[in-house]
Amino acid sequence: MDLTLASAADPVLAGFDDIIDVRAPAEYAEDHLPGAINLPVLSDAERARVGTIYKHVSPFDARKLGAALVAANAARHLQGPLADRGGAWQPLVYCWRGGQRSGSFGTILSQIGWRVARVQGGYKAWRSLVVDRVQNGPIAAPVIVLDGNTGSAKTAILQRLAQRGHQVIDLEGLANHRGSLFGGHPEGQPSQKMFEGRLAVALECLDPARPLLVEAESSRIGQITVPKAMWQAICAAPRLQMQVPVAARAAFTAATYRDMVDDPARVAAILDLMAPLHPAERVERWRQALAQGRWQHLSEGLLRDHYDPRYDKHRSRHDDGRGQIVALDDLSDLDAATGLVEAGLARMTAGGSSRTADAGPARRAVADL
Repeated sequence: MDLTLASAADPVLAGFDDIIDVRAPAEYAEDHLPGAINLPVLSDAERARVGTIYKHVSPFDARKLGAALVAANAARHLQGPLADRGGAWQPLVYCWRGGQRSGSFGTILSQIGWRVARVQGGYKAWRSLVVDRVQNGPIAAPVIVLDGNTGSAKTAILQRLAQRGHQVIDLEGLANHRGSLFGGHPEGQPSQKMFEGRLAVALECLDPARPLLVEAESSRIGQITVPKAMWQAICAAPRLQMQVPVAARAAFTAATYRDMVDDPARVAAILDLMAPLHPAERVERWRQALAQGRWQHLSEGLLRDHYDPRYDKHRSRHDDGRGQIVALDDLSDLDAATGLVEAGLARMTAGGSSRTADAGPARRAVADL
């Protein structure tokens, strides 16, 4: 049975016990359908070998070799990962175009007696649905951007808002990056295609009746480019801006970027990349702070002299004054800060008038931009 997908997160996908990607491991690693497992019928080397024979010898010889390799690999899968599957098991199988690789493997499974479905058009058809969603949109829910200069704990507060039931897409989480030169994680980022697939699924699961909260981003998160539909929505959305003193942001940054504190050589290499953008004496002060382990001092200097001017310039292009300001004296109590951000969101959605609030030991204000 061939299955035609209507969307990147088509509910029909949930009706199968396993989604099996039979493409080569390198193809699977770059991107795959959500939840798919990889049971390749050709390894990377085997796929390259068959392709070379197809091009330089003949299609017949390539198909003959390919069939033998597929049969051998299918046997290994049946005796290994699929050995415990019972008679009621229902798999969905796909390859690049829904052609010979998935067809061959699906036929073997069907002959055993399993009810097998195959994705019509394969991964390529699913990928076209993803591209249409993330590039052409529209975003179904009204977008509100959580703004604030670097170190304002935007991601941490966004995650707490999600836990409190707000509709959130964590773009930095999907990109596995904290959004600055220092924001990489040791395990690296997903491919651009995989990021877009994750984003497409998140977009299709939105409730259009509720606001969608996203973090203010540039057009790139590390090596990932924010797709057109999402980027246009971020640029056009009203903003809730957190204003936090630079010292408080520096303390929060120094405390949360522990991987950087544990790897001074990595920080030094990033400072070398930044050096052409700043006066030599300023960069030397940063290097001295690094050498002395003065992380608070280094963080404050980077925020004040590198990140804040760039963030302010970026904000001036997109902030149209339709949002709110939430002023926080410090970030020592993120739960309290999240509560004040919620108050600002409530005022934005209700269209309330300007007001100043005082809560907790640190004075915090909520006011119209």
